[in-house]
Amino acid sequence: MPSDAVLLQGGLELGGGDRPATLATRNAHLVSLWLFTLCGMLLVMIALGGATRLTGSGLSIMEWRPVTGIIPPLTHAQWEHEFALYQTIPQYRILHDGFGLAGFQRIFWLEWIHRFCGRLIGLMLFVPLLVFSLNGTIGTRLAIRLALLFVLGGLQGGIGWFMVASGFDPDSTRVEPVRLVLHLCFAFSLYAAILWTALGVRTPRPAGLDAGRGVAWTRGLAIASAVLIALAIVAGGFTAGTHAGFTYNTYPDMDGHLLPPHYARLVPFWRNLVENLGTVQFDHRALASLSVVAVALTLLVGLRSTLHKPARDALMLLGWGVLAQYALGVTTLLLVVPVWAGTLHQTFAAVLLTLLIVLLHRLRRPAAF
Repeated sequence: MPSDAVLLQGGLELGGGDRPATLATRNAHLVSLWLFTLCGMLLVMIALGGATRLTGSGLSIMEWRPVTGIIPPLTHAQWEHEFALYQTIPQYRILHDGFGLAGFQRIFWLEWIHRFCGRLIGLMLFVPLLVFSLNGTIGTRLAIRLALLFVLGGLQGGIGWFMVASGFDPDSTRVEPVRLVLHLCFAFSLYAAILWTALGVRTPRPAGLDAGRGVAWTRGLAIASAVLIALAIVAGGFTAGTHAGFTYNTYPDMDGHLLPPHYARLVPFWRNLVENLGTVQFDHRALASLSVVAVALTLLVGLRSTLHKPARDALMLLGWGVLAQYALGVTTLLLVVPVWAGTLHQTFAAVLLTLLIVLLHRLRRPAAF
């Protein structure tokens, strides 16, 4: 064991040089529990983001105050001020005209809770990171990695405001889809990075799988599944951002068509991928279907290979997870995107990503992290 640290995968380290192995193990469990808690909070944040978008609450707070914004309006005059600001944007005049202060408060609180959770996650990352770094629970390299994730988390807050600000345009009642997708993808990326780090701290030594029959094929198919699911999430972001889910609410056809009419009507073609509602929804459907096929192939090959039990369990959960997510997507579409279904569909995308990351972590090569 190195004198200054207990090394974790790929050079990450947990403080504990020359200490008993039991203390190092206890530190690893403590740090991983903290990181898993952060992942749980991020899941809640992703769910709140979906509900905020679907209820039109995201534009209810017109000012970006990263520090003082933690305090909500406390007096009637402050509430009137916030409501007056909201009444100046097109969303109010077109969607919520006349719903009064009580109606405004309902959407305000949802957005305020969403932003409050973001601040709470920042504190939950920064304070333990500072304490663990100072008392030697974690080593320098892991501390630097987590500090970088903290900075990226702060950047995510800025991206969130960049997204919201686009909804103040005089010709718009919603945020720009590209900005929404950027915000969504950044959230999922942060979640994946923290989860992967937590898994590495909890189980630093990967099982020796390389010599097993079919393991390389299983790993390759799992990576392909990850790529397809990631693309499906991006396409889902554009479906949400353009409100494409409110059109073609039939399945498996699209109002009687295999392909939506005018699939490539916009010029240049790439605009169809982000602006043409039929194209955006079809692409999301196609990528979701390909993801199911890829996971099914991974399951078929993996169960015939010599995977150890933890990897087989993760693979089985991924198989059930992708079916549940696909069913949720179809349900959301057929019901014309009710708030509960849309929120659950977005949240379960993060759950599916969790299952996939756990599988990839259990299939990783001994030298990988």
